[in-house]
Amino acid sequence: MAIAIRLSRGGAKKRPYYRIVVADARSPRDGKYLEQIGTYNPLLAKGDENRVKLDGDRAKHWLSVGAQPSDRVARFLDAAGIRERAARNNPNKGEPGEAAKARAEEKAEKAAEAAEAAKAAEEEAAAPAEEAVTEEAPAEEAAAEAPAEEAAAEEAPAEEAAAEEAPAEEAAAEEAPAEDAGEEKAEG
Repeated sequence: MAIAIRLSRGGAKKRPYYRIVVADARSPRDGKYLEQIGTYNPLLAKGDENRVKLDGDRAKHWLSVGAQPSDRVARFLDAAGIRERAARNNPNKGEPGEAAKARAEEKAEKAAEAAEAAKAAEEEAAAPAEEAVTEEAPAEEAAAEAPAEEAAAEEAPAEEAAAEEAPAEEAAAEEAPAEDAGEEKAEG
């Protein structure tokens, strides 16, 4: 006869209460048992001493006779220090299923496409701006490309050259509207 140490459910609907019993392995879960060796009330807090009550001497006796504990009862016996339970490892427990993996791949593809579209739109918008920036700042690029020591020595002349060019550009800008105004007067 195979003997099991397991839980037998009692209590009301949605209010479980278990007896820890020694029973024939072939008998029904809540059926006839050989001996009750404890109780388990899952509704109590985990730190409560009345959550699991177990008669350690009787549990040791039944284990010596060859009774096999269920997984839950084996946890209780391990916590009580009666019988050590081997740790289990399920590396696939936290891994998502196939459908979830497929959804994640689709989401990643859509995100990559959106990123590419945004990058392309940004490049198109930046292309005219880059042309304007490159025409205005060749001295700044040269200073940025030079090493730090050389940049310090070249910064002053580059700034002076930029300062000299700025008034010339302003003068040219001032002359252009004057010429346009003169042409309008001649026509009118």
